[in-house]
Amino acid sequence: MKAMNKVLHAIANLDQLGKKVVRWGIVIVFVWIGALKFFTYEADGIVPFVANSPFMSFFYNTPEEYKTHMNKEGELIAANHTWHENNHTYGFSRGLGVFLITLAVLVAIYRIAPLASVIGSALVFIMTIGTLSFLVTTPESWVPHLTDHQWGFPYLSGRGRLVIKDVLIMGGALITMSESAGIYLRRKGIK
Repeated sequence: MKAMNKVLHAIANLDQLGKKVVRWGIVIVFVWIGALKFFTYEADGIVPFVANSPFMSFFYNTPEEYKTHMNKEGELIAANHTWHENNHTYGFSRGLGVFLITLAVLVAIYRIAPLASVIGSALVFIMTIGTLSFLVTTPESWVPHLTDHQWGFPYLSGRGRLVIKDVLIMGGALITMSESAGIYLRRKGIK
């Protein structure tokens, strides 16, 4: 019983390590995915989300035409690529990449600039709300009705499974925001 209590005490004190894993997990994911936004296949992959979003479709010239110009992951059809260039698919994706990397840097500098890190974490939180909205706005988030009887809600497609994970990032952003705010307040001597 004593050994079990020691193990449980050790586990009970993992919250600080957990906060670090959450923070650096957000940083790694945002830097990595932000960097991928500079590559064609990744930019092509987010088109259904952006084109169907009432909040983002204006970034594209002709979002309503996207279905006829989709490249599969790893596929490059020159005519589709040209359409995406003219549609501003790649420019938007690169801008999003810069934004994601900037958020990662803000989350990472919590010891140096905790208030900036609070802002970065708040923006991550807000961004996850936008990402989760794709479950409502993007038909490709759900398994299509082809030949199987399991389609639509609650059957998430690959895109939908990618989106739903942002619930975890949302929670992580609250943790990093809270921790950064605490550091800021302690440094300022505010109770």
